[in-house]
Amino acid sequence: MTVTQDLSFITLITNASVIVQIVMALLLCVSLMSWNYIFSKMFAIKLTRRQTEEFERDFWSGGSLNELYKEFEGHRQSSGALERIFGAGMGEFQKGRASFSGTMADSGALLDGARRAMRATYQREMDSLESHLSFLASVGSVSPYVGLFGTVWGIMNAFRGLANVQQATLAAVAPGIAEALIATAIGLFAAIPALLAYNRYTYDIDRLAIRFESFVEEFSNILQRQGR
Repeated sequence: MTVTQDLSFITLITNASVIVQIVMALLLCVSLMSWNYIFSKMFAIKLTRRQTEEFERDFWSGGSLNELYKEFEGHRQSSGALERIFGAGMGEFQKGRASFSGTMADSGALLDGARRAMRATYQREMDSLESHLSFLASVGSVSPYVGLFGTVWGIMNAFRGLANVQQATLAAVAPGIAEALIATAIGLFAAIPALLAYNRYTYDIDRLAIRFESFVEEFSNILQRQGR
């Protein structure tokens, strides 16, 4: 085979040592998984942001909270994260108001119960939004080192093969080094998109978390006035 043939991408992969091939296969599988999470998380964040904006418009439009809660009950399964937080707080508030006599002492208990329900729902929503982010972070930080391991192993084999060669030339050593460097290239291919997606999605989720927390505080103030 000529040097050009030896340096074709497919040939380099098939001629690589077993360890390097295992590293490449592992990195390709990890890359496919990370791309799956990247797209699914992108759609999930976009949907959550759109649902949040729609509910905020409905909530601050000045309509009745009881009517808004009835609408939530009618489409609970398709509701957004912020709407579920509202539903948890409003539902707990209504249950508490039906149980208590409505004195000032009971007003604090009503508000505490509603806030606890909203905080619990908030935590569940954040856990759902943040799912698989740790995987993307791990891929972004570890994949280059896994690829580097494959490269080092491949270069070791390439130089060890030179021991049986009478005269070391570039044509003799180039295919082995190229095989090894592919592992690093695949590692970077897996790491860079995962790291960029992790940083972007972490920022987007933090912004949503701030909106959720602000809503919890503002809605708590509204419930406090209604509980008096």
